[in-house]
Amino acid sequence: MKTRFTEEFGVRHPIVLSGMSWISTPEMVASVAEAGGLGILATGVLTAAQTRDAIRRTRELVGDLPWAGNATLYFPGAERNAKILIDEQVPVINFSLGKGDWICEAVHAYGGKVIATVTTHKHALAAQRDGADALIVTGHEAAAHGGAATSLALVPAIVDAVEIPVIACGGFADGRGLAAALALGADGIAMGTRFMNTVESPVHPSMKELSTASSVYETVVSDKVDGMPMRGADKPGIGRVRRQNRNPYHALKNSREIARMTGFPWAQLAMGILLSGPKTSALMSKMANGFTAFKRGTQEGDLDRGVLPLGQITGIIDDTPTVAELVHRIVGEGEEVGRRLGETAAGE
Repeated sequence: MKTRFTEEFGVRHPIVLSGMSWISTPEMVASVAEAGGLGILATGVLTAAQTRDAIRRTRELVGDLPWAGNATLYFPGAERNAKILIDEQVPVINFSLGKGDWICEAVHAYGGKVIATVTTHKHALAAQRDGADALIVTGHEAAAHGGAATSLALVPAIVDAVEIPVIACGGFADGRGLAAALALGADGIAMGTRFMNTVESPVHPSMKELSTASSVYETVVSDKVDGMPMRGADKPGIGRVRRQNRNPYHALKNSREIARMTGFPWAQLAMGILLSGPKTSALMSKMANGFTAFKRGTQEGDLDRGVLPLGQITGIIDDTPTVAELVHRIVGEGEEVGRRLGETAAGE
């Protein structure tokens, strides 16, 4: 299956592993790369030293296959980690939630490519102007931070507005979804929830069981978890974190955990947040609570105190295959759907 994305990025299949903190590890990236897709290494919760180690471990596992690393630019330490990705000449860098012109310039200088993750026309057009080579367009159905519009409307609207390849994200888990994304004008799909529920995924085993058992109705969107609208499993932990965000004590306590994870002195991190102004300070305090909640959900499987980012597409997921089995299945189903549609169009 060839698209502009597979041709320009050198992958066999138009399938991308989303960069998910605590989940998109070097081993997951390698599994996706070996299966013919593009894996995105998550660096958002890593220190500088951990980021460099993760890059080198990924390169060791992946060899010459294409892969990517991400930088969520509003995270503490994200700009530092992006510079490490550039310094290590990661072949593809994925950025989101920030201006990436400087990333595009630096990556293109060593012959790499850049993918920007966006949820609006404004950010899609800005990323194209800044030099991004492709876009991940994330619809409302997605786990964590999706857009306000659903993928069915958002993807073709942005496809019509830009000239670079679009990778559809949010609501994709099988070959029907891949065929639908291509029909909407996209050049591939990115998946988080579906890859989270695979054999190789390091997420807590109970979270895979939860994904398999959940319906399309068992997720909820809230902007009270980490400061932005995010979708997660509809479990008690989300309500708990919402209530914690009314109490500054929890943000203060959890900010120490963020400082430890990202390798920043806590006093430096706290002062930077305070000096950023009241609006940003409020966002950062919620993010502190969100970070801790996401870690509890993904690593500990604790949804009484934690939160698991989970997309609506979990409702059609009913097994836990290996990454290779999943990619092979999706490509096969997608090709079969394409053949059926061709026959239907031809009146056969």
